[in-house]
Amino acid sequence: MCLAVPVQVVWVEGDQATVALEGNTRTANLSLVGDAAVGEWVLLHAGFAIEKITPEEAEETLGLLREAGDLSLETE
Repeated sequence: MCLAVPVQVVWVEGDQATVALEGNTRTANLSLVGDAAVGEWVLLHAGFAIEKITPEEAEETLGLLREAGDLSLETE
């Protein structure tokens, strides 16, 4: 099963970005989405941003993942 997780772009330089989710950051390749900007939400799969999404879509997806127990977003 493949899973793409909503993350928010926090830094961009060329096709490379830093994305964040609940305080955790990762490096992402933006070459598949083109013009993603800081503050926008993208779906991240295997290190690649595969689609830009709205903040509402991101929150809905994260809510469903929390409900399903597939993603623990609680901070200690």
